[in-house]
Amino acid sequence: MQRIKTNDSVVVIAGKDKGKTGVVQSVLGDRVIVEGVNIVTKHMRGNPQQQDKPGGIIKREASVHISNIALLNPKTNKADKVGYKVLEKENRKVRYFKSNGEVVDV
Repeated sequence: MQRIKTNDSVVVIAGKDKGKTGVVQSVLGDRVIVEGVNIVTKHMRGNPQQQDKPGGIIKREASVHISNIALLNPKTNKADKVGYKVLEKENRKVRYFKSNGEVVDV
């Protein structure tokens, strides 16, 4: 089970975008792409055989290492550590915030 999943709200805790929040768009092994974080300029070459691929300079999100982000706790609106526990009634493994014990996965 992963600590960070797609569609989680996260906070950047290290790097040039420290303090920014966003939603995880995709998880790529030990790297994640977060919406609105780590924007880079990319020079794209156009493809004349594909009309929907014009060339130019585009800005897009680059990946961030998973150690540089933390899950956003909606109650405190701060970064929080994540742990795992097994719900005894349902017998399934869930993520929870370590600061207040609230379950992340509902």
